[in-house]
Formats: sequence, C-alpha cells, structure tokens
Amino acid sequence: MKPLFIHYSKCSTCRKAAKWLKDNGIEIEMRDIIEHNPSKEELILWHTKYPITLSKIFNTSGVRYRELNLKSVVNSATDEELIETLSSEGKLIKRPVLVTDSTILFGFNEDKWREALL
Repeated sequence: MKPLFIHYSKCSTCRKAAKWLKDNGIEIEMRDIIEHNPSKEELILWHTKYPITLSKIFNTSGVRYRELNLKSVVNSATDEELIETLSSEGKLIKRPVLVTDSTILFGFNEDKWREALL
C-alpha cells in the first residue's frame, strides 16, 4: 500500500513535505484535508492501531483552533469528544498527515519521515 499523504495545499509545511517526498522518490496517495477531512472512523482506527494521543494532533497554531477556543476544552475532553471535534473540520488537525502500514505521523519532521519511509 502506498503511504497516504493528507495535506492542505495552502500550507507551506505541507508543500515542503510534498517536495521532500518527491525528491526521495516516494510514491504516495494524496488527499486534501479540507475536501476530505479524516472521518470519525479513520480517527478511531488510527487511535486504536497507532499510539497517538488525540489532544496532540490538534493544529494548535491554527486560526480555527483559536476561534473555537479549543485550548480550554482539549485537555479535559473525552476521546469520543476529541474524535467528534477533529472529524468535524480538517483545519483542526495538525498537518501534513502521513499514514503508512506501520505508523502515522502528524506534522513534518524530516528525521521521523525518513525513519518511517526510507
């Protein structure tokens, strides 16, 4: 299975990650996070299959995160509430997202991506 690369086309970090993938010859399946944000089912699967802490995958520097005042909610919400919130809007999720058979990565960290893909 090709890695799934979930991105936002206007995000400079996503563009940098896409360039890194291309430069390293890694074939991916691309998906725009605004047009097709992660569903509740995907988030539940990721949370179950991979060791992710839901509160850590929020895009805390995003405008929408601040508009919704999620800082005060995220640390006390249940996993179900966090999944509901994250699945409601793609911009709430830290991006880009890279999903492989063995891991999921939120945000672009070249060393972690290299370890996961090369």
